[in-house]
Amino acid sequence: MTEAKNDLSYPKEQIKVLLLEGIHPKAKENFERHHFVNIETHDVAWSEEELLEHIEDVQIIGVRSKTHLTKKVIEKANKLKAIGCFCIGTNQVDLDAAMMAGITVFNSPYSNTRSVAELVIAESIMLMRRIPLRDKKAHEGIWLKDAKDSYEVRGKKIGIIGYGHIGSQVSVLAENMGFDVLYYDIEPKLPMGNATRMESLDELLHRSDIVTLHVPATPGTKNLIDTENISKMKKGSILLNLSRGSVVDIPALKDALESGHVSGAGIDVYPEEPESKGEAFKTELQNIPNVILTPHIGGSTLEAQYNIGIDVSTKLINLIDDGTTVGSHTVPPLNLPKQKDAHRILHIHENKPGVLSEINNLLSEMDINILGQYLKTNEHIGYVVLDMDKEYDDRILEEMNKVKHTIRTRILY
Repeated sequence: MTEAKNDLSYPKEQIKVLLLEGIHPKAKENFERHHFVNIETHDVAWSEEELLEHIEDVQIIGVRSKTHLTKKVIEKANKLKAIGCFCIGTNQVDLDAAMMAGITVFNSPYSNTRSVAELVIAESIMLMRRIPLRDKKAHEGIWLKDAKDSYEVRGKKIGIIGYGHIGSQVSVLAENMGFDVLYYDIEPKLPMGNATRMESLDELLHRSDIVTLHVPATPGTKNLIDTENISKMKKGSILLNLSRGSVVDIPALKDALESGHVSGAGIDVYPEEPESKGEAFKTELQNIPNVILTPHIGGSTLEAQYNIGIDVSTKLINLIDDGTTVGSHTVPPLNLPKQKDAHRILHIHENKPGVLSEINNLLSEMDINILGQYLKTNEHIGYVVLDMDKEYDDRILEEMNKVKHTIRTRILY
């Protein structure tokens, strides 16, 4: 039996919110609008040592991509109820540890979709026109006015690998620019507009003038674009990676650029990246003609950061206010109605047979009137929300914590 964590509902001024890595001020403003006052903000990422020193009193923590919430940190975070990843991914959080501690983890997978898609289109045009070289020469005082190796994007084939929210948005913008859009995804996806689904990755690589990657970091996508797959690309084509740094074999891409098999590249993510702004950065792709290197800023627009700030903070606020877990990567998702003249109790437990039956027997024995009961499970844990009559036995929290396989119980209001 997992040791239960006993969380009582208490005033919002006692809920400590820690926001790291320069999260957009709109997030703090949103918390304050919902009466959270104990909010601490920092512009930098924290190390594991710093987190271990300060995490014990934190109920909500917000991070971006550089602060790593490890199993060791999560085990130390006795009061932590929720983690907000103010970015697309959740790789910086040990999700298994958070799940088994009953900690809800949210992110914002769609808020910067437009920002990334726009940069893909912009870099496609710049690289097809060989603007990086002409820009460099103009800064050096050399007037390189000619049309050599400079092409319009209209009528060219752009191949999108990964047709999710960003890939499909790229598809729409690219078609509006006059591209012939091809796409490949390991899961069946309906096309946007006139896009054409490719039956295989090989077919997409062979036919595309520009290949753009929009896939997650998984064992299956590690070095997806390696020497073998680069050799399948059309000679003189262009590669864009604004997804994950592990997806492209950088030395293989360098060789292809230097040989001319690939005529240009736009890279925003790297296998190894500096921890913070201003640190030294090194990649084998530096100083290669017709290569655009950007410092992981595909989603870094003011509009995207504003939207992410609102999106993630709202999910965290809804969790605290009514127990809603929609969008969670750990606690099963429940969209809960608000109740008047009732108490709400949250119970997170290991997903084992008989837990709900034991809870219901307990409530019956204590003669507690239930106004609403909600249950959602995943492979590992279950989430039960009970709305009880205002008149109830004060021992309910203590008794609920005695239920076998309990992870966390809390009276919400």
